Amino acid sequence: MPLPPELSSALAVAEAVRTKRVSPLEVLDACLAEVDRTNARVNAVVWRDDEAHRAAAREAGEAVVRGDDLGPFHGVPIPVKDLTPVAGWPTTYGSWGAPEGPSAQDELVVAGLRRAGFVLAGRTNTPEFGPITVAENDRYGATRNPWDLNRSPGGSSGGAAAAVAAGMFPIAHANDGGGSIRIPASCCGLVGLKPSRGRVPNSVTAWEGAAVEGAVTWTVADAAALLDAVAVPDPLSWYNAPAPARPWSQEVGADPGSLRIGVVEVAPLGMPVDPQCLQAVRDTADRLTALGHSVEVVTLDVPDTMLAAFLNMVDSGLADYPDIDWSRTEPHIRASRAKAQSVDSLVYVSSVHELQRYSRTSVARWGSEFDVLLTPTLSILPPPVGLLAEVHAQPDAPHLTVFAMALFNAFFNVSGQPAVSLPLATSTEGLPIGVQLVGGPWQEDLLVRLASQLEQAHPWADRRPVL
Repeated sequence: MPLPPELSSALAVAEAVRTKRVSPLEVLDACLAEVDRTNARVNAVVWRDDEAHRAAAREAGEAVVRGDDLGPFHGVPIPVKDLTPVAGWPTTYGSWGAPEGPSAQDELVVAGLRRAGFVLAGRTNTPEFGPITVAENDRYGATRNPWDLNRSPGGSSGGAAAAVAAGMFPIAHANDGGGSIRIPASCCGLVGLKPSRGRVPNSVTAWEGAAVEGAVTWTVADAAALLDAVAVPDPLSWYNAPAPARPWSQEVGADPGSLRIGVVEVAPLGMPVDPQCLQAVRDTADRLTALGHSVEVVTLDVPDTMLAAFLNMVDSGLADYPDIDWSRTEPHIRASRAKAQSVDSLVYVSSVHELQRYSRTSVARWGSEFDVLLTPTLSILPPPVGLLAEVHAQPDAPHLTVFAMALFNAFFNVSGQPAVSLPLATSTEGLPIGVQLVGGPWQEDLLVRLASQLEQAHPWADRRPVL
């Protein structure tokens, strides 16, 4: 039996556990039952160890009975994306080339999830090593969108988003190097908050710190509380974002004031935007005007040199995976690794410097021209399942669908700015359409205030797919 509607948010589940209305084991069993019921069709969860998950849930229940101090998400089940090491679990990166043994230790974000009280439960699907925008790979197959099983849930955190949208879990771990939280959030009708660079500690700052950790959720409150739980200063890291003035949870429902909103209606690089994605932005601009904000159309220009520099950085991300049998990886991964190996260190550093120089010019617009930027999250609707076959057919070629999905997202990974996708629209086919809000440097607080204002005025959490 699924969790009742009143327990669909992670914070609601945690409150029910804390007040002993439900036990962590009962919550976990309800989640696993939904995985059993729907996963054969959706293919979001690619690994689980029910005995170990239930043992963790029982331990969490004993802590409640003892009256221990409980974390903000104590007893809430959460799956972990299959790009992120968990001690004792296999980490396959969606690849046949990965080692089969268990990981030796947790990635730092996983340690943060444990401190928050989550019960770690299962692995979610991802593209192999994460660089494309759909959760499809040769090892586990394609994840499907619960809103339309013929469509993709996006990627790379597509398994995570599909698991939440299908009702398997109330929240799921995700990460984002070029849109991988926001893209699947848009495709699946969820909230996807990408934190600032250095906000959530990682053992290594992948993609020059463009890759960040977070979650996909139904509510802004869950996203804010998750960030409070895992965004702790790391004295061993090369870089830490400045601490917030107060917890982000306290920003939920706070008045954002009257803001200047820059609205982007034209895609960078001259690429088209689906009319329904554009209409979602215009409707949101009208809603923001009605809420007392001033709105002005602006442009977002990204030169071709930025794209080449970004792709050099992405390809280089394949440098740091231990014990991979690269001969067993997919054609596009082998091609990307070969490209990375052909770029000498001076060219790579020049690419990084190109990204930094352009980022300075662009980020300076926040606070001068506008306070928050509003864009489509995607320039297309969720694409049909099967993009991986196209990528494999031309592994060395650029793929327009991938670019169309990441077009409005990737630059803000480069600049390190916080951004959030909100499920504020629905297509004529009944598919979710997200819009993106982008804040200035380290302004998650402002994004949470504005996102929660929109959520209160135009609620979305009761819109769920039926499976």
